[in-house]
Amino acid sequence: MTTHAPAPVLAERYLLSPDMIADPYGHLDALREHAPVHWSPLHHAWLVTGYEQVMSCLRDPAVSADRVRPLMDAVPQGAREDAERAFGILSRWMVFNDPPQHRRLRRVFQEAFAARAVARYRTFTEKATRAVLARKAVPGSTGDLMAGVAKPLPALVFARWLGIPPTDGPSFWYWNTRVADLVLGTAQEESEYRASLQALVSLEDYLGALVARRRAEPGDDLISQVLREGRVGDSVSEEEFVGMLTQMAFAGGETTSNLIANTVLALLTRPDQLAAVRAEPELAQGAVEETLRLDGPSKMSIRTAARDVDLDSRTLRAGDRIFLATAAANRDPARFPDPGRFDVRRSGATHLGFGFGAHFCIGAALARLVAVAVVRTLVCDHPGLTLADPGGLAWQPSLLNRGLTALPVHY
Repeated sequence: MTTHAPAPVLAERYLLSPDMIADPYGHLDALREHAPVHWSPLHHAWLVTGYEQVMSCLRDPAVSADRVRPLMDAVPQGAREDAERAFGILSRWMVFNDPPQHRRLRRVFQEAFAARAVARYRTFTEKATRAVLARKAVPGSTGDLMAGVAKPLPALVFARWLGIPPTDGPSFWYWNTRVADLVLGTAQEESEYRASLQALVSLEDYLGALVARRRAEPGDDLISQVLREGRVGDSVSEEEFVGMLTQMAFAGGETTSNLIANTVLALLTRPDQLAAVRAEPELAQGAVEETLRLDGPSKMSIRTAARDVDLDSRTLRAGDRIFLATAAANRDPARFPDPGRFDVRRSGATHLGFGFGAHFCIGAALARLVAVAVVRTLVCDHPGLTLADPGGLAWQPSLLNRGLTALPVHY
């Protein structure tokens, strides 16, 4: 059993308590100032909150991204019989693999995710944005921006990018929602776990059939492009490819939806920054980047020490869990001047909103493309856009993600 030397006292706060879900930043700032590498008995994990310390972990091959086993351990005993195939699928997600396996899997998608390849979807994204806003953001109306705009727009773009036929959309996105419950830890009851595990299996079955269809009838989508490059069946097996597609399907919509909503909220609560974007629409890019830093869709990632790791004069023992709190690292005053200020013109230090290094988010270019297009069009073409219920906002109860349950606005 791992033992740890006592550190100076800091009041423990449960990161999934309602007040921490609503606003974790004050506590994370205090934690970083207290000890940027801190053993938390409450969470049975190291909480790493300093920028340099998080970067050190992201660079260290001894800090492993493999967390399929902890996810499986969280499944209630009664649902374990359904779990074997589902967790076999998760084991093929490159996000849960370390180098060199991670490198081999990631290379299959490298060209398809390059900025120049993603740029092909700019026109489609802008047309889809205008079409959705014409229906959902009628001037003078009130609506939930999350449900009406932030969720459906990334879904449209990602479905087009993956080559999902519109008629398959409802089932496809239902499965994705249930998979998110499993991976992000929001499934609690045995019935919820069973639904999530089955959804992951159904998603793999669907994508496997779609790959077979694209072999016979290639299109201009991601699956067809990767198949044309000839790596499937060579550097990766078809089973690995389909497993990774389930990761792409899950990751695409959730992160971008939350990024859009969080950026709009940041601007609507900061009139000077909103005015700057409206005066110079190209600053929508800066607004998205500043949201990724200050209040992005990802709060932290979970790692495990594959062997003993020395970090900031502490020893993390093999097998210890590590919470890399990028939400705290991105507010580190040692790295970011005036870190609590939202500034659409900020430049300088690189934020960790999409991670860093080997596990830098492969879909970052596409997420940025969609988020910037939606935010720019929303704030520039809707001068009456305001919050409808500033005091009634609620956040999803997730350890890892930062996402609103709804964003009521006046258009």
